[in-house]
Amino acid sequence: MPVCCTTALGRMRTAAVLLVLFLGHIVAPLEVPLDPKVLEGLPQPPTITLESPKDYIVDPREHIVIRCEAKAKPPPSFSWTRNGTHFDIDKDPKVNMRPNSGTLVVDISGKDKAEAYEGVYQCTARNEHGTAVSNNIVIRQPRSPLWSKEDNPPIIVQEGASLVLKCRPPAGLPPPIVFWMDHNFLRLPLNRRVSQGLNGDLYFSNAVVSDSRTDYICYARFTHTQTIQQKQPITVRVVNNGATEDRRPSFQVPSGPTSSKMVLRGEVLDMECIAEGLPTPDITWAKVSGELPTKRFTYHNFRKNLRITGVTEADAGQYRCTAKNTLGSIHHVITVTVKAAPYWIMAPQNLVLAPRERGQLICRASGNPKPTIGWFVNGVPIHNVPDDPGRVVEGDTIMFEDVMTGSSAVYQCNASNEYGYLLANAFVNVLSEPPRMLTPRDKVYQVIMNKPATLDCSSFGSPIPKITWFKDSHPTTLEGDPYVFYDNGTLVIPVAQAMNSGKYTCVALNMLGKSDNQVYLEVKEPTRILKQPEYQKVQRNRDVVFECKVKHDPSLNPTMIWLKDNGELPDDERFIVDSDSLTITEVTESDAGTYTCIMNTTLDQDSASANLMVVEVVNEQPDPPIDLELTDQKPRSVQLTWTPGNDHNSPIKSFLIQYEDSLHDRGNWHNMTEVPGTKITAHLKLSPFVHYTFRVLALNEVGYSHPSLPSQQYRTKAAVPDENPIGVQGIGTQPDNLVIYWKPLTGLQSNGPGLQYIVFWKQRGVDENWKSVKIANVSNFTVGGTPTFAPYDVKVRSVNEHGVGPEPSAVIGYSGEDLPMAAPDNVQVHVINSTLANVHWEPVFYQSVRGHLKGYKVYYSRQGSLHHHNPHHAEQQVITFNGNRTHGKLPGLHPFSRYTLNVRVFNGRGEGPACSNVEFETPEGVPGKPSFLNVVNLSLDSLTLEWGPPHDRNGRLTGYTLKYQPVNNSNDLGPLEELTVAANETRVTLLNLKYSTRYKFYFNAKTLKGSGPTITEEASTVIDEGHPEPPPHPHPLSPTSQSDRHPLHKAHPIVPAFENASFALREDGVLVSWEYLGPENKVYVEYIVENSNEEWKKEKVNNSQSHTLKRLKEGLAYKVRVVAKDHSDQMVHSSEELFVTVPAMTSRQVDIATQGWFIGLMCAIALLILVLLIVCFIKRNKGGKYPVKEKEDAHADPEIQPMKDEDCTFGEYSDNDDHKPLKGSRTPSNGTVKRDDSDDSLVDYGDGGDGQFNEDGSFIGQYSGKKERDTAECIESSEAPSPVNAMNSFV
Repeated sequence: MPVCCTTALGRMRTAAVLLVLFLGHIVAPLEVPLDPKVLEGLPQPPTITLESPKDYIVDPREHIVIRCEAKAKPPPSFSWTRNGTHFDIDKDPKVNMRPNSGTLVVDISGKDKAEAYEGVYQCTARNEHGTAVSNNIVIRQPRSPLWSKEDNPPIIVQEGASLVLKCRPPAGLPPPIVFWMDHNFLRLPLNRRVSQGLNGDLYFSNAVVSDSRTDYICYARFTHTQTIQQKQPITVRVVNNGATEDRRPSFQVPSGPTSSKMVLRGEVLDMECIAEGLPTPDITWAKVSGELPTKRFTYHNFRKNLRITGVTEADAGQYRCTAKNTLGSIHHVITVTVKAAPYWIMAPQNLVLAPRERGQLICRASGNPKPTIGWFVNGVPIHNVPDDPGRVVEGDTIMFEDVMTGSSAVYQCNASNEYGYLLANAFVNVLSEPPRMLTPRDKVYQVIMNKPATLDCSSFGSPIPKITWFKDSHPTTLEGDPYVFYDNGTLVIPVAQAMNSGKYTCVALNMLGKSDNQVYLEVKEPTRILKQPEYQKVQRNRDVVFECKVKHDPSLNPTMIWLKDNGELPDDERFIVDSDSLTITEVTESDAGTYTCIMNTTLDQDSASANLMVVEVVNEQPDPPIDLELTDQKPRSVQLTWTPGNDHNSPIKSFLIQYEDSLHDRGNWHNMTEVPGTKITAHLKLSPFVHYTFRVLALNEVGYSHPSLPSQQYRTKAAVPDENPIGVQGIGTQPDNLVIYWKPLTGLQSNGPGLQYIVFWKQRGVDENWKSVKIANVSNFTVGGTPTFAPYDVKVRSVNEHGVGPEPSAVIGYSGEDLPMAAPDNVQVHVINSTLANVHWEPVFYQSVRGHLKGYKVYYSRQGSLHHHNPHHAEQQVITFNGNRTHGKLPGLHPFSRYTLNVRVFNGRGEGPACSNVEFETPEGVPGKPSFLNVVNLSLDSLTLEWGPPHDRNGRLTGYTLKYQPVNNSNDLGPLEELTVAANETRVTLLNLKYSTRYKFYFNAKTLKGSGPTITEEASTVIDEGHPEPPPHPHPLSPTSQSDRHPLHKAHPIVPAFENASFALREDGVLVSWEYLGPENKVYVEYIVENSNEEWKKEKVNNSQSHTLKRLKEGLAYKVRVVAKDHSDQMVHSSEELFVTVPAMTSRQVDIATQGWFIGLMCAIALLILVLLIVCFIKRNKGGKYPVKEKEDAHADPEIQPMKDEDCTFGEYSDNDDHKPLKGSRTPSNGTVKRDDSDDSLVDYGDGGDGQFNEDGSFIGQYSGKKERDTAECIESSEAPSPVNAMNSFV
């Protein structure tokens, strides 16, 4: 867990947030101004503003720059620690600290390498007011170790069989990018049948003859060092020894039916399923009990990989991949667990307080597991600093009261769990400052009428100044409508009017003084388009004009812009733009579209659009009707007549009549009725107390006409309301109130002025009169002092100045609910079987519910198993039974367990008290499957089975049943043998078995209730290599004895005796760690060079859970395992094999590139090469031919060994070859690449020719002629080229 600088676990810090001021209230932060005049003399504790990332992998070609910047007043001093101790910068001439900064610059251009400066660094910035610290910055050098030498014999595979080519790249920092190519540096084609796994291995679902080749080469690209390493080529030969049978799918990776995966919140989850079979299986994915996250999951590698980005807790669960072909399908379930490194809920913020003020720092973080919170003061744990009576620490919060001058400090908060940490600096600065104005004096604000106006009054002071505003020369302060005031001093006028223009003065006042400032507000007329462009339908080659007349404030400079289809107008002289119109001459079909005029000013804009349709023959929309007249005027009706306009050769289908109510809804037109096109009159029904204006629109096939001119206004007289509010209901929100709700009437429904509502209520079942209240402009009324959950009759009646509306009908409502008072009684449990029980209870009295009875909840928890071997469980579960139930079932119980439960009633407000706990026990059930079954000690005619008891015994075990039978090569099963084993046994030895025979074993546990599920295992006895058949054993079964014959072969059992095997590279060797749960005392660490035929070497371990291997050779790859042996030195347990690559030691080399003799030598060589190139060019122009076949022969496999000149025999590899990179890999001995080294040169292909690569990485160099050598001389094999930069271009 990371903590602050005084702890032993590390010094980890995050960058502090910007300085903020809490002026007056804790929740009102204010930025400290950056104006030097304001900051002058203002003390400030340090704040770290910039730092390097926590995990910093440096570039070995450049200087190491470890950043640390901070601000403070007075300026801070900086210091560093390295690996927990003080880092004296002055003693190292290679390390410099930048002036006025804490940033370190480490010069590694000379002999000093980056690895000399690896470690954990932490920066400290301090002044007299406090100390801030940075995160722990881990500096590491990138590494690209060499591939261990290995001998890859040819792989021969039957056509149709599956195949896996192992890559196993060397471990680098950061890990390399892996890909497969051939000798010509072309990527090997991947498809549904051939795919690359996440570990870099190449998987063949089924091999075909065309897979045969000699140049399967795995490459590892190390991005930071810009190097590429290649594995020795692998030869694959696919043969056809007969007909190939189709087969069902099986998974190549992962193994087994289930697996698990853990991922951190916010990271990328990659899951992989690669299957083999014939025909090639298809892969599908699904989430068990859920859906895949939309927009966050993708398929890769021909749907064999499922990737989920931005993982959240909701992504946890089980994912099932299915492989299917025509013969069947197979499933694999991956259980995903999501953990989370700490993340901020609320990071602590800097706090500025005046003397005697109070405040608080909050450090709130979440994670999985839940992070622990640690507090520090100036880098020291808070429990190690002197107590401060004004400071109280409560978990993630520090509260301050009555702070004093001189108590400024920097506080650090550390939130950490096993997956990471967060660190934040936040200072508490105690200041006494008179007010200072920050807003520029005489600033002018310009706003558009009816828009909000915001006037700033930014100030600084401690204590926080109180802000007051004055207008013009009035001595009274501004308050109330139309002004809105904010804590930061800002004044807002939500709807600015012309009368709000003028001079405004703001005054900032605190106990130390005051300051004022004047600003000016100018309210401008809005920009409005008075005449908008209209829809136009014109014939081709005609002219069209769009008008756009605008009104704007005379003090603003307007700019008009025309757009076509939201883009610029075409660059065509036919488009003519005037001050208030757009003219298009000789219209073409391409001119059709939407035209928009935009009038811009510095403060606002207005726009309007119209469509242009270009046609051959025009059927226009009709002209609007004219001569609207109102006749037969009555209080509730009127007759409207009109004269139709020109229909433009398209008959009018109908007329639409609209009205405007200028009294209640001025400016908005509403559809009233529609009449057929053959009529020119309409009888309109009206409502009282409305100021009507009518207009008519005509409709033909083209569309609606423009509206007619409005009719004269017709005002109807007021009347009593015709209707009452609807939606009346009574609902209590508290135990002692009743809230009556209704939907208010609209202005059109009011029928007169002075609309009000009379609200009536009375309690049902009580002899009392109606109570009422008259209210207006609301839609609810609260009745207080009511009894809890009592029924009421409620109704609402409308009333205006002319009288009341009709008599309303009453509805039933209830006052507020309260929590139930009683618990269910007589709770009984009837156990039905080992996993199901019935619960019965007596219902509570209706009066004690005190609300609407929603149902009952049964809380139950498992107290533990009745078997002493099983762990204790106490998780609580709840089942809800809705309604007035008296019984329910509890499913999913654990057999052979003890439970407690209680029942509670609940209503709309919550749950009532619980009844007394009731205990019950579940009977025995069948056991779960044994925890494991392993086959060990295989010999010619015997073997031993080991197992573990079931995790879920579900009762008392009575024994085990073992069945087994032989299986021949065609998977036919032989006779089945069965035997019973006692419950206390954990191993059994089977004797008198057949030689070289595969057996299948079926094993399950039993209780009195029956047998549990079966697990299976298969194993083969060892092949008889000519030994005489031993005499038969007198007993076929011995549960304790083992064969004393030394086995010819041993299977490596996967047993849980060894757990958590891992290794770590250290300076003194490889540290191997493990956990051993077995009984044996003879434990060894064994190792062998990977892909070698040597015997395993071993080192004994003495009563320890770790061991350091010091004899491993640098630059080689090893397989390492931990084994336990019995008294006869036979292996009984083994850990999983670990693949360990021992990195080669870096060596310091003298940079000869700057030596004079080297430069001279290079110049001479360059001159010689130039002469040779000229000679070759002359010969080539004379017609010389270059045999391609000979050049291809010269391009040999890099695995081919060079021939000795003396006897033309193949030479053997020397030990030194193990530490040399392949000739195709350009890597310095220290694993890094200098920037001044050549990155663009290519290894020669054969004996000559300039090799080049095209854009996709294909080799396109010319084959050059091969040198002729004397036949008596030996021909050396050439090396495969491996140009680094060409591969970098497409990896």
